Amino acid sequence: MTPRHLPHWNRPGVPCFLTWRLIGSLPTGKIADVWTSEGAKFVAFDRMLDARATGPKWLARPDIAIAVAEELAAGAVNGYYELGSWVIMPNHVHILLCPAVQISRIVSGIKATTARVANRLLNRTGPFWSRNYFDRWIRDSKEEQRVVRYIENNPVKAGLCADATAWPFSNAGDAAFSRVSSGRISR
Repeated sequence: MTPRHLPHWNRPGVPCFLTWRLIGSLPTGKIADVWTSEGAKFVAFDRMLDARATGPKWLARPDIAIAVAEELAAGAVNGYYELGSWVIMPNHVHILLCPAVQISRIVSGIKATTARVANRLLNRTGPFWSRNYFDRWIRDSKEEQRVVRYIENNPVKAGLCADATAWPFSNAGDAAFSRVSSGRISR
């Protein structure tokens, strides 16, 4: 039997790679097979998300993606973490950050705030994000650079754009969009 929740460790000050997804973005039967911290299985999980074959793609709406990006920036401005690379895909989010508080507090805060905003924009109620999230602590600078490339190139691998700088909902995207000032994403 597969455990319901992945174990999460608290290591403030150590860079962490995080991924979470929209509720219903993966077929239920596939989640147990790939929802793991093992590298190869995580990549398989991310490929399924990138294929966008099932479930909602609410994050493809610019107003919702901007709301998520603004919340990521706000958490950094408020001192909860140092924000590194990030990307908002149509059905999931990848971020690299260095936490100042517990990761569970960071993720639940981002998810709660953005779910309220997104549900209002979508004129809907109910769960927006899947309950769990994936985390991986970064062990060295070489791994950190691999994760940065992985995050920034995710839209290219998913066929959403030809070049990482063309995806607007990412730190690698259009410089006018991805500048963070006062906790707001400026255009």
